[in-house]
Amino acid sequence: MERTPVIAALEGGVLTLMLNRPQRLNAMNNALIEAMNHELARARDDADIRCVLLTGLGRGFCAGADLSGGGTVDSTANVPPDLGANMDRIFNPMIRAMRELPKPIVGAINGVAAGGGANLALACDIVLAARSARFDQAFVRISLLPDLGGTYFLPRTVGDARARGLAMLGKSVPAEEAERMGMIWQTVDDAALMAEATKLARQLASGPTLSYAAIKKAINAAATNTLDQQLDLERDSQRELGRSADFREGVTAFLAKRPAEFAGR
Repeated sequence: MERTPVIAALEGGVLTLMLNRPQRLNAMNNALIEAMNHELARARDDADIRCVLLTGLGRGFCAGADLSGGGTVDSTANVPPDLGANMDRIFNPMIRAMRELPKPIVGAINGVAAGGGANLALACDIVLAARSARFDQAFVRISLLPDLGGTYFLPRTVGDARARGLAMLGKSVPAEEAERMGMIWQTVDDAALMAEATKLARQLASGPTLSYAAIKKAINAAATNTLDQQLDLERDSQRELGRSADFREGVTAFLAKRPAEFAGR
């Protein structure tokens, strides 16, 4: 019996998504990506979901696309595959959904994140990694280029020179080095990873989600906006946020010297 490719659990406003193909180091097949797309749509539409926590079951986070027969890429076929077709159909919609989700996504990287798995991690908003984890841009080893946004995320996190080196040399980056490079937010002890990631996700879930949505939108736009365009975007977003109940609550709580209680409105 085929196991559920993504285990989903909602508690305290946090939707935890656990990649569930541990026998394949959570390599992505069609069923897994389709399940991810379903859960991301659910997270977008369900007001009870205020944060997403993404991790993997077993000793790896995600080994990238499943290259075995029946995976996202059938390397056993005699006819050359159209890799772009699956990118258009399921891979790219997943990455777009993650970046456009008006709620924060915390990545808890529990082991190897290789190929598309590394870039799936980078598509999260805040990434925590176990000290034993590593990030591996393995594409060049099979004569491909980084996908799932890798050529977009890498230069913006580690800079142009390192991005080119990582992509062209296929170097494996340990978690602590990834943190030093600015690729991820924080490295934590393996045993503490899920506790720390859950604590962070719950903090975000109880926070001003309208503010998080505006921050995500503005940072996404900054990559292509001019300064003038970005200043205008900030102005428009600030105007909208200033009319929210959460802004009023934040100011009231600040003046009263008490913790704010945000409702996402």
